[in-house]
Amino acid sequence: MPERLRITRTCVIASEELEWRFSSSGGPGGQHANTSNTKVEVRFDVESSPSLGPRQRARLLERLGPVVRVTASERRSQHQNRELALERLKARLAAALHVEAKRYSTKPSRAAKKRRVDEKRHHGDIKRNRRRPSGED
Repeated sequence: MPERLRITRTCVIASEELEWRFSSSGGPGGQHANTSNTKVEVRFDVESSPSLGPRQRARLLERLGPVVRVTASERRSQHQNRELALERLKARLAAALHVEAKRYSTKPSRAAKKRRVDEKRHHGDIKRNRRRPSGED
């Protein structure tokens, strides 16, 4: 497991801040599933994390709440489920930290308007040329 989990360019979380829990997975699987703790749950406490800046903390609290919890139990080994849980946690945090760029309304340029009209004219010419000539019936 990495020492630090990189979420975005500016957000890196120390592995000591992640709380791991392991339990047996439900469902069929025979002897292996009944004796192994392969289900993984990872928790990240947003409120008390020293790795987050004030804006990042506020954004995560608003979008995900005070504690982020992710589970994984699809794979047969605990190691694979740990990696899967880390990827899911990383994806959730990155999605919550993502800031949409502000859109500015713009006006089409003169050249863009001309290209659009020329394209429409060209398309109309193509359709006109498909018609049966008017003199032949």
